[in-house]
Amino acid sequence: MHKKKHIWCSVMIILIVAFDQVTKLLAQKYLSDGTIITFIKGVVQFNYAENTGMAFSLFTGARWIFIVVTVIACGGALWYMFSNRCKPLWLYWSVGVIVAGGIGNLIDRVLYGFVIDFIEPVFMNFAVFNIADSAVTLGAVSLVAYFVLDMFKKENKDE
Repeated sequence: MHKKKHIWCSVMIILIVAFDQVTKLLAQKYLSDGTIITFIKGVVQFNYAENTGMAFSLFTGARWIFIVVTVIACGGALWYMFSNRCKPLWLYWSVGVIVAGGIGNLIDRVLYGFVIDFIEPVFMNFAVFNIADSAVTLGAVSLVAYFVLDMFKKENKDE
């Protein structure tokens, strides 16, 4: 069972990282000249941006700190997952999605010194982001949901 779970999770991580990298290459090729493409009018557009910081361009210029922290965090998460310490499947896949996003942005930081962002919501004032950012966010939301539901399960058992 564990071997199959590890293989499928590895495939999922590779697919998310590949999708992230391909979309960033396309953004770099077609949008880096300042071109903006409307994807869904009034909702989202594609607009190239280079982010040397983290979310919302916080801590701009801390490239090597981000690289080291990401390598340690992703390495620790992968060890936790593939050493069979991460038992619940929901928790396992949530961590895997977060790792995939971390690796996607890590590749950018190592290769370029910045992260390529290109997805820009226009219906609200929000940061430009990418597929890897989406993976980290969705994985984190799933992780929080897992812990909240797990907490309620444990409370119900104690009664």
